[in-house]
Amino acid sequence: MVLGHDGIGKGGRSWIEPPWAEDGPERVAIDADLPADHPARRIDELVAMLDLSTLYETYTGSGTRPYRPELMLRVVLYEIHCGQNQPARWARDARENRVVQWLARGIRPSRTRWYEFRKRVGPLLDPWSQQVLCLAMVEGLTEASRSALDGSTIAANASRHKLVNEATLQKRRVELEQAMEQDHANAPVVPTAAWMASTPRGREQQHQRYERAREQMAQRQAENKKRASDKRKPAEKIVVSVSDPQAALGLDKYKVFRPLYNVQLSCDLDSPLILAYEIFAQPGDSGTLRTMLDRQVQGTGLKPRQVLADAGYATALDLAVCDQAGVELYAPYQENSFSAAKRASRPPRQISKSQFQWLEEEQTYQCPQGHRLRKVGQERKRRFGDQRLLVIQYQCDTKHCLECPRQTTCTSKPKSGRTIKRSEYEPLVEALQARMRTPEAKALYKLRAQTVERGFADMKEHRRLRRFSGKGLLSARTEIGLLVLAHNGLALLAARKPKENDTSDALTPCGIAA
Repeated sequence: MVLGHDGIGKGGRSWIEPPWAEDGPERVAIDADLPADHPARRIDELVAMLDLSTLYETYTGSGTRPYRPELMLRVVLYEIHCGQNQPARWARDARENRVVQWLARGIRPSRTRWYEFRKRVGPLLDPWSQQVLCLAMVEGLTEASRSALDGSTIAANASRHKLVNEATLQKRRVELEQAMEQDHANAPVVPTAAWMASTPRGREQQHQRYERAREQMAQRQAENKKRASDKRKPAEKIVVSVSDPQAALGLDKYKVFRPLYNVQLSCDLDSPLILAYEIFAQPGDSGTLRTMLDRQVQGTGLKPRQVLADAGYATALDLAVCDQAGVELYAPYQENSFSAAKRASRPPRQISKSQFQWLEEEQTYQCPQGHRLRKVGQERKRRFGDQRLLVIQYQCDTKHCLECPRQTTCTSKPKSGRTIKRSEYEPLVEALQARMRTPEAKALYKLRAQTVERGFADMKEHRRLRRFSGKGLLSARTEIGLLVLAHNGLALLAARKPKENDTSDALTPCGIAA
């Protein structure tokens, strides 16, 4: 049950009461100017229906008196919905913006309090999102059985110009520790490099970041050593961001190499709801499918029946995950619009694997000329992380390839014989390819661009989330969690109260009317 206006936290915590009463003249004056369908009204209603008991319990009853958390949560969700992601902006709007003042009942927390509040609510966002999704399912807004999955990179709050390799990182750590020793001896320190903080406290905080960067560097060096020799980078080319060591390094949507995080969304096909979200410190989508399925089960209590995704999720291992979970995946296998156009622009170099017939009873392939291939070996190939995929190799006899009339279009090395590789999950791949050729699958797959792609467009364009305001994976996850909570809550309330003349799209980000 939601705690009321007089609720208290642990240890008999009392709150700083808001200066404006619910029916006070200041609030009533603003209320008269707010349209009936203004998003602030729905945010106010959303927070009122959430169970905030766990939030109240985080206040221990010691220290300075806090502001009422439900008022701060209203402001945060509204600001996130308006595309204002920085706590510093929340503090300013609490002093200057009339709509925010209406929501906050006139409180004016400092910047520090807003930053602390964002950290406080981070671990509580999943249960609140579950409450909203469960209400949506109970009220018939969705069955949560069909979803579209995709990922997109968002820039981390870190400079792309200040990446360091292992040697530079170690050199700076030594210089920083020497300066800190002088600080502890009360000796004056004059930084000799522009990168070093100018105060003792700044150097201590900087040292903590460099320690995290050292740990991240060690992890990346270890992962680099596990790669195949042809994909391994020189050790000096492995770099890390010292301002946000957790951030992955890769190309963003504009082909700029920078620190970034990968945001994954699972959007409902039958409603505007986001059924699951997660943040990954990696530039690509590989290896995220299992986690996203688990996240959807966590949020809705149900596994999706059908999932639409792009080619990045249609790997043999991902298909095995879906098969074990009873999920039907729809995704192009090893192709997209770019690869299809590229293949169409040039003739094939050799007869494709699809023209070789798999003989189930004999467990081997037959070439287009009717010759059997023989099994010549197998290996466990390393995939994303520590995953391994069993791949079996089949080869045609050399004598057949040397005498074959289709030799020039089949193999460039007839003396070695044409080889074909087959993974342990090849039947799942073939089933996916057959499924994607059906008219029903083609019609269903068109819904993907109308759901998850629009979700990312809304996030980046309307919510202005092109760069995270906090540092670290947890902070990035909190920002996305707040955005998803506001989005789903407003979608649920909009479904409850449809408006014929909805003017919410005409509102300025934090004003009353456009």
